[in-house]
Amino acid sequence: MPVTEINGIPLNHTVTGSGPPVVLVMGAGAAGRVWHLHQVPALVDAGFRVITFDNRGVGDSGGTGAFTIDDLVADTAGLIEHLDVGPCRLAGTSLGALVVQELALARPDLVTHAVMMATRGRDDAMRTAMRVAEQELRAGDVEPPRRHEAIVRALKNLSPRTLNDEAAVRDWLDIFELSPPLWNDGMRTQLTLGMDKSRLDAYRGITVASLVIGFADDLTLPPHLAREVAEAIPGARYEELDGCGHYGYLERPAEVNALLLKFFTA
Repeated sequence: MPVTEINGIPLNHTVTGSGPPVVLVMGAGAAGRVWHLHQVPALVDAGFRVITFDNRGVGDSGGTGAFTIDDLVADTAGLIEHLDVGPCRLAGTSLGALVVQELALARPDLVTHAVMMATRGRDDAMRTAMRVAEQELRAGDVEPPRRHEAIVRALKNLSPRTLNDEAAVRDWLDIFELSPPLWNDGMRTQLTLGMDKSRLDAYRGITVASLVIGFADDLTLPPHLAREVAEAIPGARYEELDGCGHYGYLERPAEVNALLLKFFTA
């Protein structure tokens, strides 16, 4: 996996397949390799060249100092320009979706299609409280036990459909407990990247083809927030998937992949 310096930050990235390029932008705290479980194989099989990368501050990318959403947008734009793949298709989830929609607004010359999953255009009272509480927890010296971290992560990110499936939830808890997040300065900085002001009015200026996907059981970023983004972007499509939470692209990958391929090949 090559590491390229973009905006003074070493960004770890991977290019898989050949054909029209698709750039996938991961959410907070997760490395780009997560896309390789389900989305990358489906896109490559459909004839796309897929670029994944670690956002600054996580995985094998650098950048552990202070940074903003605008910095993540500039990193994504810089990588697209460095690889000479623009304009191209993009998809992101959670924080990655926010990066995609801000990039579509700021640099429409780099984007042909934008997919935003589990996104929002504003922080409501609950999301603000969750973010502040998480910041306070991670700023302290106490490290929660791995099992506790795994349970909280499951409750926040998985649907009741998965949580009530005993075999499935045991597998998820094992995964979460064996691969806990590495709480470095970069991940702590990502926790500060909230939305002090609504961006919904600004998103009325997005002109690229847009698809917003909400996950019906998402507690982290509930689907009504994603729907608001779709309603703000002129001509945007909105799709909502039942039976999945914030990790909908992992819980129902076949359905997510079908939406991506239909939109990218239309």
